[in-house]
Amino acid sequence: MAKITISVIKADIGGWVGHSSIHPDLMDNARGSLEAAKKSGLLIDHCVTFCGDDLQLIMTHTFGVDSEKIHKVAWDAFTKATNEVSKKLKLYGAGQDLLSDAFSGNVRGMGPGTAEMEIDERTSEPILIFMADKTSAGSWNLPLYKMFVDPFNTAGLVIAPSLQKGFRFEVQDIREHKRIFFDCPEEIYSMLMFIGTPSRFTVKHVFSRQDDTIGAVTSTERLSLIAGKYVGKDDPVMIVRSQQNYPAVGEVLEPFRYPWIIEGWMRGSHYGPLMPVGQKDANPSRFDGPPRVICLGFQLADGKLVGPRDMFDDPSWDEARRDANVVADHLRRHGPFEPHRLPLEEMEYTSLPQIMEKLKGRWEKF
Repeated sequence: MAKITISVIKADIGGWVGHSSIHPDLMDNARGSLEAAKKSGLLIDHCVTFCGDDLQLIMTHTFGVDSEKIHKVAWDAFTKATNEVSKKLKLYGAGQDLLSDAFSGNVRGMGPGTAEMEIDERTSEPILIFMADKTSAGSWNLPLYKMFVDPFNTAGLVIAPSLQKGFRFEVQDIREHKRIFFDCPEEIYSMLMFIGTPSRFTVKHVFSRQDDTIGAVTSTERLSLIAGKYVGKDDPVMIVRSQQNYPAVGEVLEPFRYPWIIEGWMRGSHYGPLMPVGQKDANPSRFDGPPRVICLGFQLADGKLVGPRDMFDDPSWDEARRDANVVADHLRRHGPFEPHRLPLEEMEYTSLPQIMEKLKGRWEKF
C-alpha cells in the first residue's frame, strides 16, 4: 500500500462572536470544498472541525507532505469560506490568517498553520490530533517532552522494550530559521536549555530511535514573524502517533492533566493556563480565553479516518479544568503587570510598538 499522508491545516478566517468560536456555516462550506476534493481523487478522507475561532482541516491523501495539490485544496477552501460566509456574515477578522491574495504553491509562510506526516500505515494506527486556541507555536514543547522523555509520565519508557531506545527531537529556532537534532534520553539536559524558551525554540518533529519512523509533528508558524506585526495568535496543531513504538494513547494525553502556563490569551499578550476541554467547550470567552486545547482521536484504516473520538470529553479531566480556572483567576489579578502580561521583548509584534513610537519624544535623560 502507498504511504499515507495526514495533513492538518488550520486558519482563523472569521470568529463568531468576536474571537470565541466558529459559525456552523463556515464549517459546512469547508466540508463542501473538501468533499469535492475527495470526489476528484485528491483526498482519501477528511474531517472539518474547529477549536475556538480556528477552522481545522484534517485530510488524508497519498501526495506526501508539502504537496502543492493538497495545500491548494486547503487554501481554496479557506478563501471560498471567507468570501462566501465570513464576509457575508461580517464575522470578526474575516480572512485574517490569509496573508496573501494569491496562492503561491504552499501555504507555509502565507498565514495558515500546518502539521503533516507521511507514514507507512501499521496494522493498527491510532492517531491523536491536538488543536489549541489562544496560544502560540511553542505550547507543545513541554507536553512533547513529557510524552516522549519523562518516565514519570510515560511508563513505557521503563517497561516497554520498544521505547527504551528513546526518541530523536528536531528543534527549530524560529527566529534564526535553524534546526538541531537531540537524541534522548542522552541529551535531555542540552535540549531543555532550548525548548524551555518556547517563544523562540519549538519542537517540530519527534522520531522513534527504534525504527527511525516519525512519531509526532507540530505546526511552528509564527504569524507575527511572517507578517512583521501582530495579526493574530498562532494557535498551533499537532499530530501524534501512539502505541507499539510510541507512547500509549493514555501516555500521550497524560501531560495535559496539568494546566501549563503558555503565552497567548487576550491579544496574544498574556500568559495563561492551557485548559484541556471537549470540543463542545472549545469556545474561549473569558478574557478571550483561557487558552484551550482539544484532542480528536482516529484509527486510520487504509487512509480512512475512523472517528473522531473526543479524547478530552471525559470527567477524568474535570480536575485539570478546575486547576486551569484557579490559575486563570490568579493570573488575571495581575492585570497589566507581569507575569500575566508578556515581558516587553515578547511583545515586539503586538500593538506595543505603536505606543512606544508615539511616546518616544517624551523620554528625557536623567
